[in-house]
Amino acid sequence: MARLETRGRARALQALYAWDLREAMPLDRVAALVWDDLMVAPEERAFADALLRIIQSQGGDLDRDLGDVTTNWRLDRLGAIERCVLRLAAAELTQGATPSRVVLQEAVRLAERFGSAQSARFVNGVLDALARRMGRL
Repeated sequence: MARLETRGRARALQALYAWDLREAMPLDRVAALVWDDLMVAPEERAFADALLRIIQSQGGDLDRDLGDVTTNWRLDRLGAIERCVLRLAAAELTQGATPSRVVLQEAVRLAERFGSAQSARFVNGVLDALARRMGRL
């Protein structure tokens, strides 16, 4: 079975994706609905919720930072999966609790699992640039 953190990231991504499709609802409300429907375990919710709180409080800054490293791509032009994986990983990099290489590897896996191999390559390149810019690599 996957580690708690890996499962928690996937749960956070599911909530972010659902929110991305219907931004009229607050992120925490969408997350609660998604997690209730999926009967997500409390420890996974706690891990995912910590990341979502960073996105809620620093979303504008995270999007600007990502925009700075996605040359020729605006976030609103990206696919929803790519955009959500990038936001999630940017939040975790900002938190600084997890080694940057682990954050990148997990984000690439999520992009590949929920998107495509092309999504994974794109996410890897953007997050590598972001982590370097933040002084994390």
